[in-house]
Amino acid sequence: MNNIFKTVLLLALPASGKSEVRHFMANIEAERLRDEFHIGENLQLDDFPYVHFMRLVDEELSKLGLDHMFYEGSTKPFVTDYDWGTLTELLNEDYTRLMNNEIVNTESYAMELFERIERAAKKVGIEPRIAALDDEIIETLADNLEDEARRITLEKEAQYSDNYEGKTLVIECARGGPDGSEMPLSGGYGYQYTIPIFSNEILDGAAILYIWVTPEESRRKNNERANPDDPGSNLFHGVPMEVMLRDYGCDDMSYLLEHTEVPRTITVKNDRGVWHVPIGIFDNRVDKTSFLRNDKSTWKDYQIDSMTESIKIATDAMWSNYNKQ
Repeated sequence: MNNIFKTVLLLALPASGKSEVRHFMANIEAERLRDEFHIGENLQLDDFPYVHFMRLVDEELSKLGLDHMFYEGSTKPFVTDYDWGTLTELLNEDYTRLMNNEIVNTESYAMELFERIERAAKKVGIEPRIAALDDEIIETLADNLEDEARRITLEKEAQYSDNYEGKTLVIECARGGPDGSEMPLSGGYGYQYTIPIFSNEILDGAAILYIWVTPEESRRKNNERANPDDPGSNLFHGVPMEVMLRDYGCDDMSYLLEHTEVPRTITVKNDRGVWHVPIGIFDNRVDKTSFLRNDKSTWKDYQIDSMTESIKIATDAMWSNYNKQ
């Protein structure tokens, strides 16, 4: 179908409302979603399960008396900011597997996921980490993390379809940089680093839906939503404050918009080509999304109307430039 987005990159700081917007779209009638927002039946990818899994690896290492591998500490940021590229490469592989309905046949989902993380990290210049451990330790990690690795894999495979026509893939991720940073951001921080890593196949059909909140509001909502009993939940996980300040203390979307070659797009350049990816902005600086974390039966008409209007403004802007890429 030619009246829908092929891929929507759903981008924002943590707790801005990204997962809530995904949840909202998953609960809208298919015809209305298509006609009002140019979004087909949703397929959804998110790098948070990998963020959480990497923390679980570190927790298991700590139990064995070993140093953390991915994070500086249990409530601290990545050891290397280039692991934001690792996450993006994992999303690229998720996309390829989804489009080709690739089923994982393995005796150990955890071992398979370890291999994926190592492969993605290598693509962004990070030396092997899991593979550098003793075999016995790797086997212990795999045994202890098998259930989580299986869940991550099977949830993605559950979306596979015989026909992807009329469907829209929503890819969610959050990127930012240290509080007080000057623009442009550097290294592995921000959208300046992440968006060009996305594969040609993703960028060729992509539009950006950006949820706009201030870093201060992001931190407030992060504290409000955090449920320590459900750290792996998309809707209720909390990000440690040191991470919020170092990794999400600012973001660079406004800077990229100001320095684009084509208005209302983000200019993306890499050694594979140039893209002008359409963008629409959902202004959530005054909170319109938190109600979506509650049971659907409690949603009020005025809340739904406000959400609908804000999403439509953003998706109309995206669509106005979508077929001009």
